Amino acid sequence: MYEILCYGDSNTWGYIPGTGGRYPPEVRWTGVLQNRLGPAFHVIEEGLNGRTTVWDDPVEGTHRNGRTYLLPCLQSHMPLDLVVLFLGVNDLKRRFGAPAADIARSAGVLIELIQNSGAGKASTAVPVLLIAPAPLGKLTAYAEMLEGGTEKSRLLAARYRELAEERSCQFLDAGTVVRSSDLDGVHLEEEQHRRLGEAVASRVKPLFQPQGRG
Repeated sequence: MYEILCYGDSNTWGYIPGTGGRYPPEVRWTGVLQNRLGPAFHVIEEGLNGRTTVWDDPVEGTHRNGRTYLLPCLQSHMPLDLVVLFLGVNDLKRRFGAPAADIARSAGVLIELIQNSGAGKASTAVPVLLIAPAPLGKLTAYAEMLEGGTEKSRLLAARYRELAEERSCQFLDAGTVVRSSDLDGVHLEEEQHRRLGEAVASRVKPLFQPQGRG
């Protein structure tokens, strides 16, 4: 069985825009991914609301720092065949003051940690699929917290693509397949979860076919 770890924030957790509730497992993009990949794969969902790449959040808690938990998470679930990294939206918060280039570099810190973790089969490096978040939508309740984030969010895909090439990672621009809900500007509605799960599955499957392994 192939082990796929999906490490992300509230859009991996399954946050329902406008309500704060949580989509059921089969609706979340990780559940769609599991369904599309089938029984030969085990999709491990590791989503946390408010998770950043490397930033300690002074308001929502230092445990939101994605770097802090990443290595224990990798070691807990090893051996792994792939890590899907889907972070960056929370880095757009005004309190961090991080430009798009710094957000991408912060994602690069996590990629380096994954690749050097020895959490793959026989303690090898774990391949990474990097997902660039979709641009922010119409901000409502999060408008003040994410002030200035909309423009930066539109720059992330290009920065992440450069990072993926530099780090020899697989890459998916979520903005090409989904859009953030205008109910809050940040989270994905049910149909968008389906589209994202299917898009990720289309990237993952070829990696585990004979030609993808060679």
